[in-house]
Amino acid sequence: MDELMDSQGSVSAEVHPEDVKHGDQKPNSTDGKDQVFGFKKHNITKDCALVENTQEDIASQKLMDFGSAGELDESLLADGRTNSFQTHCSNGQKSKRSSSPGPLHVKATCVAAPCLNPKLSLQLRNSPRKDAVPGDVEMLSPDSPVSKSMLINSTDKDYDGSACENDSGAANAQVVESQQSVKDSDSGCSAKDTVHSGAICPKDAEIAECSGSSNMTQDLIESQSSGIFESISLSLHSVDRRSLGTPIDELNRMPQCAPPLSHLKAAPNHTVTVRTDLLREGESPISYPTKFKDAWDDVSVKMPCSEKNLFPVETEDGGGVQSRWELIHTALQGGFKSSLDVREAILIYNTAHAKKWDFTALNLLCTECLEHCEAQQLFEIVLPAMVTLALSAPRLCTMPIPLLKSRMNHSLTLSQEQISCLLANAFFCTFPRRNSRKSEYCNYPEINFYRLFEGSSSRKIEKLKTLFCYFRRVTQTRPKGLVTFTRQTLNNPPNWECSQTQLTRLHITCEGTIEDDGYGMLQVDFANRLVGGGVTGHGLVQEEIRFVINPELIVSRLFTEALEANECLIITGTEQFSKYSGYAESYKWKDSHKDETPRDDWQRRCTEIVAIDALKFRHYLEQFLPEKIVRELNKAYCGFFRSNTNRKHLSAVATGNWGCGAFGGDTRLKALIQLMAAAEAGRDVAYFTFGDAQLMRDVHEIHTFLTERQVTVGRLYSLLNQYSSLVCKNCRTTRPDINLYGFIYKKVSSHGTDHPADPAKHSGMSSVTLDSH
Repeated sequence: MDELMDSQGSVSAEVHPEDVKHGDQKPNSTDGKDQVFGFKKHNITKDCALVENTQEDIASQKLMDFGSAGELDESLLADGRTNSFQTHCSNGQKSKRSSSPGPLHVKATCVAAPCLNPKLSLQLRNSPRKDAVPGDVEMLSPDSPVSKSMLINSTDKDYDGSACENDSGAANAQVVESQQSVKDSDSGCSAKDTVHSGAICPKDAEIAECSGSSNMTQDLIESQSSGIFESISLSLHSVDRRSLGTPIDELNRMPQCAPPLSHLKAAPNHTVTVRTDLLREGESPISYPTKFKDAWDDVSVKMPCSEKNLFPVETEDGGGVQSRWELIHTALQGGFKSSLDVREAILIYNTAHAKKWDFTALNLLCTECLEHCEAQQLFEIVLPAMVTLALSAPRLCTMPIPLLKSRMNHSLTLSQEQISCLLANAFFCTFPRRNSRKSEYCNYPEINFYRLFEGSSSRKIEKLKTLFCYFRRVTQTRPKGLVTFTRQTLNNPPNWECSQTQLTRLHITCEGTIEDDGYGMLQVDFANRLVGGGVTGHGLVQEEIRFVINPELIVSRLFTEALEANECLIITGTEQFSKYSGYAESYKWKDSHKDETPRDDWQRRCTEIVAIDALKFRHYLEQFLPEKIVRELNKAYCGFFRSNTNRKHLSAVATGNWGCGAFGGDTRLKALIQLMAAAEAGRDVAYFTFGDAQLMRDVHEIHTFLTERQVTVGRLYSLLNQYSSLVCKNCRTTRPDINLYGFIYKKVSSHGTDHPADPAKHSGMSSVTLDSH
């Protein structure tokens, strides 16, 4: 089951979010320096401080500060460092980038050209290396498909004015590379090599090719050097090409793009569990109704505090029953001195599972991972506060919570405090009928945390640290906002074949994360059909990580039935409580996170997350079948579209390699599908490749190619079908010889003689590697 629920792994284990999180876009502070695993130390001596990972952190910091062997000496950049670099985009706006030396990864190599700036040094090379690490400053030779495409396109029409200087920066750097290559010709390089390594301007290339003399090349250097060096200086921060396309700051974000919200009120399709008339900024919402209203039926969550939640007991007269809630009260209020006490308390009202449930992970956390003072804080402060919170259910969660069943369009708005109460009950495994896949809730995700306690996996220990950080925070300070969960069904999907919609704008980057750099956008959760995937089990990839750092997402598992092919779940208002590093096995809880995302008029954080589940493919070619493509298009569109909303009020989609990794999706196909769905929904796209620089270039090139030629969504859909029928249908190998993008380039280009038809010229790869995807 874990393999099924581990969600799709769209990020390789090599990607470390700490390398890409820079937090410039929004405040990213913590609760204080006195935190260890999220627990505040109360007058505890320094010898209690946690030392786990200290040496690794110091070594990592030294690497960030001084660079690895062969990297640029820090002193070269010391004088020029400021708190933030300002990258000038083509529209004159400025966007800030982190000044940390870590992400720059500028490597010093032998450069014979005159020094452009004594404080700066760049690595220039004649051709891109396939094995280059993402941190390299990559200069593309005009031999490369990218450069050829740029040369061709420059003769056809100008680039879109919205493009950032990331594009022009590469061209400027190539000119300098040209001059360097010309200088190299004096020391043995052929004139042919010189031309191929530096042909930026066709005219200059022709001059260089006709004359093999070093004198002419030296004249060329001198005549252009001042302008070149000035351009390089202006585009210094863009030459590494870590992002392409429209600058991300030009894309719509919430709350700036949002229209005013109408007054929050309950409706037949919207359940609101608080007093909306008393909703005030900075004040805790008041539960509605005043007294607990029980509902033990098939359309509502069966609450642990229900009087119908009964527990069988042995009596002298035979069998009998007692209130399970009273049993829970008694068991949890006995106090905890160790993890064994927690185990014993939970099993008192879950006796049927006493021989099956394993609490090894919880025990390891308490005995081997926490210092004595931290364990003391856990057992004496945090866990008792969690018990109080859980037992407050009849006071806080007074309204029956509707089940968001399949094929229904319904919204549910809960307060953050109510959610914290429900999650505390999930931790103590109090929800009835939710511990077996054979129960009435077999089509719902697991909600009780019992699987999180079992086994010795470091994944679970790190997840427990992350969740304890959340529980400490919400028990210390009552959260004051609201969160809305909306199940949305797509009943009338677009006619993809007939669509005349043009592709929208794209920002694509191999750095950053959806949650950090996509703040204020519609953020995609690469979901399992059982939302949350393996978050309460072994899973720890994109979806599970998001659910543990924003734990309020986990409560959706309590009431959300498995998603159908035409459904999604939209969650608005959750708060991030933790920082992390790593992915899957390398995941580590790092610190408490203070989320300062602004709130909307309904007192929800302006964080909108959409859970869309991709298909899982056993065979690579299966995903190119027309019916599979339509299913994925409709699923993505269901998540992206909003009815009765002006497109100018829609935020951009922040997404990435949805449905790839463990689910077997092809990254380049999934990128096109999401671009098509976003365009049809009227949204721009911010795409995060999670360290894959080649994918970034490939998707940017195909997007530029298609938009310049005004290829519609309908035409692109037709091309996908042609690829399926002409290439994939008759393929006798696991993967076709012609890759998707190469096929599209050839088909579109063949309609006109002014564009080359060779797909290798646009594919971002040599013709030899066209089948590599």
